[in-house]
Amino acid sequence: MSIRRSTKSRRAVAAVSLTAALALAVAGCGTDGGGKTDDAGSSPSSAPSKSPDGGKKAKQEDTAAGDNVDPNVNLAEVRGSGLTLVINQVRRDSGGFVTVQGTIKNVSDRTQNSSSWAGTESAVANSNANSVAGATLVDKAGKKRYYVLRDTENRCLCTTGITPLSAGESTPIFMQFPAPPSTTTEVDFTLPTFATTSLKISG
Repeated sequence: MSIRRSTKSRRAVAAVSLTAALALAVAGCGTDGGGKTDDAGSSPSSAPSKSPDGGKKAKQEDTAAGDNVDPNVNLAEVRGSGLTLVINQVRRDSGGFVTVQGTIKNVSDRTQNSSSWAGTESAVANSNANSVAGATLVDKAGKKRYYVLRDTENRCLCTTGITPLSAGESTPIFMQFPAPPSTTTEVDFTLPTFATTSLKISG
């Protein structure tokens, strides 16, 4: 009689233990799955970190869009045929380039086009129609001329697709050049059809 009761007791304990183990295993699987979803969806630790290159790219895009540029700052003003170019910013960036930003305004009483601003170099002009790809910087002290940065297909790192400007209309522009040596703080800037002007580099 006691042997039967002892056997039954052991079986009961084993069954309870097995049930508890299965319950913990199921609960564990559910927690793992839920944890992964929460991490991917809301956990700060799962958010992708910004690489230095990614930050640099974002910075370049912000620059291209004209963010953080005060249009009321007038570093230089040059005139063309019925047009005025105001330079708002000339900044040296850590990536090894200089960004020039400004605004071109049509001060005449007729529509002005931008076809000449791409320059006379056919390979560049053809790849960057209606752009400011023809701009240059000249480091007189270093006796070196800098052209707008381009990719392998001659597409410029500058404003492109500029539509004809009606009387009184203006358009923001930007250009990025290779940076002169850090000792160079002043350069001559030229955009086709406009007079040359001297610019001081900040940053």
